[in-house]
Amino acid sequence: MRRLSRYLTRLRVVYGVLTNGKDFRIYELVGNQVKLNFQCQGAEITDNIEKIKDIIGRDKLAEIKPKNAGSTDKSSPPIAKSVITPPQSFQTSIVTPKPKVRTMKTIAIYHNKGGVGKTTTTINLAAAISRKGLKVLIIDLDSQANTTYAAGLMKFDTEEEDTLKDSNIYNVVFYPKSNYIPEIALKSTFTYPPVDVIPAHINLIWQEARLVDKDSSKTHLVKKLELVKDDYDVVLIDTPPSLNLYAKIALIACDYLIIPSDLKPFANEGLRNVKNFVEEIDEFRTFINKPAIAVLGVLPSKILTNANYIKATLPKQEKVVEERYGFPVLETRIFQREDLSRAIDNFVFEGDRQIPDPKSIFDFKPDSISAAEFEELANEVLEKVGLSA
Repeated sequence: MRRLSRYLTRLRVVYGVLTNGKDFRIYELVGNQVKLNFQCQGAEITDNIEKIKDIIGRDKLAEIKPKNAGSTDKSSPPIAKSVITPPQSFQTSIVTPKPKVRTMKTIAIYHNKGGVGKTTTTINLAAAISRKGLKVLIIDLDSQANTTYAAGLMKFDTEEEDTLKDSNIYNVVFYPKSNYIPEIALKSTFTYPPVDVIPAHINLIWQEARLVDKDSSKTHLVKKLELVKDDYDVVLIDTPPSLNLYAKIALIACDYLIIPSDLKPFANEGLRNVKNFVEEIDEFRTFINKPAIAVLGVLPSKILTNANYIKATLPKQEKVVEERYGFPVLETRIFQREDLSRAIDNFVFEGDRQIPDPKSIFDFKPDSISAAEFEELANEVLEKVGLSA
């Protein structure tokens, strides 16, 4: 329903049909509100066919006059007469890049609780945005390097073959006058069009001590992102599930924040830590003349698909987030589906070797419900940061 409403209001379409085979509904755009016009059971369509034709039949729709009817200005397009929910191939199609007249937006994906879908969100949101013709950079600031793996950059078997240990995000944040982003960023293989990725490495764990002793390292990423502000439309920063220095660097550098959460008790309780952490970072940002972080919202992720849970429990959990912790909740929900895990765990064989070949959900199964969910998330995020079409 949320997705259909978005289609109608953005495209200025009068009618929209929503059905699951059992239930049939016709919605109408009245002003800026989408209202239910007609509803019946699927088995009752034959009995109601004349009524349906009277609302959205070909002859009826032909009578609808364009919004600018009678105007001598022929430059304005007429309001659309009807809508059919687009097929998945339309929803996930690749768009030719538009001329760039935009300001780079940097978005951190953060929660201090692990296992809430940060990597899945980062990878698939980046793919969805890239397919809209925007230039995307992913920065992995988590020593677990899950996003680096999911981006297809860890295809070596031995330490001797490790190409990332001497060129990763540590170089960017440690050195003030070298190791700039174009020197460290790698082209990804997990999606098409490809996105650039600054990888992480497990060595970040012990290298953090060197950064702590070098206080200026907190702002090196900010300065180096400023140098590439004309090269990217969106920067997504995956963060560690902690309150450590790498998380601070990410939140100091970002403009916006998305907080993935499965909305379970521990994740919800962790939101108090997130809120305090954001307030602490905002204090520091004032000293470097950066505005407070704009929290886009908590993203319900890894949500169970049980119908009773979705109807009865999920709305209560979302309400708790807003009322108890003061965070907005994004409209999009990312449900826990097998396709998402299989996409990241994808592999190919080279002789006897099993080579990791992770894919975004759009490249692994573009017609899946999960792909549609991330398409919806990309639309919502881009709208909130001012990059929607």
